[in-house]
Amino acid sequence: MLSVEHKTDTVVIGGGMAGLATATFLARSGQSVRLVEQSHQLGGRARTKMQDGFYLNIGPHALYRGGAGFRILKELGVEPRGAAPSVSGGFAIYGGVKHTFPVGLVSLLTTGLFGLSAKLETARLLGSIAKIDGTRLKNVSVRDWVEAEIAHPTVRELILATFRLSTYTNAAELMSAGAAIEQLKKALSKGVLYLDHGWQTLVDSLIESAKSARVIIETGVKVEVVERGIAGRVEAVRLDDGRAYKASTVVLASSPALAAALVERGDRTSLSQWASTAIPVKAACLDVALNRLPDPRARFALGIDAPLYSSVHSASARLAPEGAAMIHVAKYLPPDHAARADDDEREMEGLLDLMQPGWRDVVVYRRMLPDMIVMNAVATVQTEGTEGRPGPAVPDVPGLFVAGDWVGREGLLVDASLASAKQAAELIVNHGKATVAAVSA
Repeated sequence: MLSVEHKTDTVVIGGGMAGLATATFLARSGQSVRLVEQSHQLGGRARTKMQDGFYLNIGPHALYRGGAGFRILKELGVEPRGAAPSVSGGFAIYGGVKHTFPVGLVSLLTTGLFGLSAKLETARLLGSIAKIDGTRLKNVSVRDWVEAEIAHPTVRELILATFRLSTYTNAAELMSAGAAIEQLKKALSKGVLYLDHGWQTLVDSLIESAKSARVIIETGVKVEVVERGIAGRVEAVRLDDGRAYKASTVVLASSPALAAALVERGDRTSLSQWASTAIPVKAACLDVALNRLPDPRARFALGIDAPLYSSVHSASARLAPEGAAMIHVAKYLPPDHAARADDDEREMEGLLDLMQPGWRDVVVYRRMLPDMIVMNAVATVQTEGTEGRPGPAVPDVPGLFVAGDWVGREGLLVDASLASAKQAAELIVNHGKATVAAVSA
């Protein structure tokens, strides 16, 4: 017998961007919604740490202006504020040497990264990306597409590096070329924003929107199990302190593994299959706050023959005190990554040595994140890119939905999180309307 403390229409489990957005959309539709989050802080990987006047995101974050996330945030009343990173001051790192990063005609002509014929192929390729229909390449891997379409080896490496940059994914043999191309098209068309005062601004605004819609939010609450009835339908959410919330609908805004663990007790559902096939996208991140920037001209670096990235985010967004600098360095990790964390850290430090000589003498604060999950699942050939991803409805558990960066057919990263959140809410509301109509008839 459940000890029910409250009855609610929907319980949302998970207080990251997807959970907050789902809860807000549902509450605005008139549902009673309770959101529970295990951590004492909301926001998940979108949280920002304040340190000595610096704003540290959890690794490098960028919001795609042409993505679903930007549009949905505005629907929720959230106005992202920041600036696009400058195209100047960018370098391509090849063989440990800095070359001008080819982002436009002038930089392409002047870069020493490759010769004339390779430059012509790069110009042709970049000019044609916008015309490529990624849906036609959903069953082709990034590796196969690059090898079939690009003649020059260095140009292949350049395009693979830009795919890593735009998707955070270092899995060319596994990732769908269609998904990678569609993401690169967003980057090339409208670019990205680095956010003033970090992504915590989005989290705080989403919390405010949720509370304004009368979402009940509980933090520091651990869910033990999602209870189901004889027919398998969702009935309640039980917490580890013995309390339970009765609800006809539950949304799991979590990783696929956690979703399966909370629902399954000896029986297998679709969640098990989704969790077993999801390949997380990971990165090692080095976040560095400096009291000054040794070389203000060197703002961005992308490894061409090594999966490295460095960017002075404070050169665009308000993330550091006047005259200081906030730099994010990353190594995009392959699924079978086996190197030691200290080796990865030395490699990222080496990139900083190349870009900002003397940076070690002006460090205010540094933080190493050796194995960070950036996205819960690679958009693989097997899932036909984003088109074959699961959810939001869990087909064999009535009343159960999922949301997150591994769910739904639209976008990657936070775009997928927010798009799946909106879709989950719409499915729940429309199902409720259909049920009412059927009962009335």
